[in-house]
Amino acid sequence: MNYKIYLYAICMFISIFMLSGVNFEKFMKKNKRAEAITLIMTLSMAISYLLTNFIWDFLNL
Repeated sequence: MNYKIYLYAICMFISIFMLSGVNFEKFMKKNKRAEAITLIMTLSMAISYLLTNFIWDFLNL
């Protein structure tokens, strides 16, 4: 069974939870909520990818 998929899902939830504490609307232009949400989702996918690969490589020493 491929456990890396489960690790991706867990890291995705962790990164979304982590990024939800930051108010990205202050950095964005006014009334650009959709773009702020897109930024959060893109950053969470990037962070979860990096974190998953780090954990996977660390466990496969």
